[in-house]
Amino acid sequence: DITDYNQVNDFFLKIKDRLSEVVLINCAGANYSSFAHKANMASWKKVIDINLIGTFNMIHEVLKIMREQNYGRIINLSSVIAQIGIPGTSAYAASKSSLWGLTKAIAVENGSKGITANTLNLGYFNIGMINEVSSEIKEVIKLKIPVGHQFGDPEDIFEAINFIIKASYLTGTSIDINGGIS
Repeated sequence: DITDYNQVNDFFLKIKDRLSEVVLINCAGANYSSFAHKANMASWKKVIDINLIGTFNMIHEVLKIMREQNYGRIINLSSVIAQIGIPGTSAYAASKSSLWGLTKAIAVENGSKGITANTLNLGYFNIGMINEVSSEIKEVIKLKIPVGHQFGDPEDIFEAINFIIKASYLTGTSIDINGGIS
């Protein structure tokens, strides 16, 4: 449970001696759909706790290892939802857009230690939460995607992550991988 700092701390204490050249990919993605004025506050907060607080808990603990080793890659997965504004997504959008500022600060604080931090802003892919969306809405979304009016292939995410891992001068950056949707 990445929202439980003690569990995250215990996890890293158990494995830290086995880690080298660590790459942390934060891909937590809980969602709660509700118009803001109708939101259940506990459900709204849970999204923030998982997507933002949980991500920070992971970064906080892994940085100790990365700083000792003078190497690390932190890749935070954000979302096009935070950029374009979709009704009913205030919790998700808030949690994912906050990763941009977090990533920038982590990049600046740790750049001199061989650690990079970047954010991938994902569009719609044939994986994950898109499976919760109705067929009708999926077709509407596809019409807004300039690159072929189709959802992305998860392989594209993999290729972008590999690029970020290899690019030691790339840090504090947000990269959109969304087929041109805006």
